[in-house]
Amino acid sequence: MNRLQAPLAFAARLMLAFIFIIEGWDKIQAYEGTQQYMENYGVPGLLLPLVILTELGGGLLIAFGFQTRLAALALAGFCILTAILFHRDIADIGEFIHFNKDIAIAGGFLLLVAFGAGEWSLDAMRTRRAGSRVEV
Repeated sequence: MNRLQAPLAFAARLMLAFIFIIEGWDKIQAYEGTQQYMENYGVPGLLLPLVILTELGGGLLIAFGFQTRLAALALAGFCILTAILFHRDIADIGEFIHFNKDIAIAGGFLLLVAFGAGEWSLDAMRTRRAGSRVEV
């Protein structure tokens, strides 16, 4: 099973990052509509650049395994806030599913915070170059 650890960690990072990279890019393409959507839920549209940076930037950091623990912590918080701010109507089955999905994804990111990016990551490469054997 140890032989599979590095490729599985890499695949898991890519799977977690994928939706955030796509969603961040989509928000750039539909900037005004996304701003309006946020404002409809009482979230200031001025925060949209931070949302895009978190999703797109955080997703790319996770995908490459660079500053993984920090990016994963930010994205875990982002997922929890998204669940609470945008999917709080759990009487609606669709919103309930989105709420649970966001909480589950936050859990995946917390695993990255706890265990790091794995051997197939820029974090691990940096650690190897520094000559130390710190867990990434």
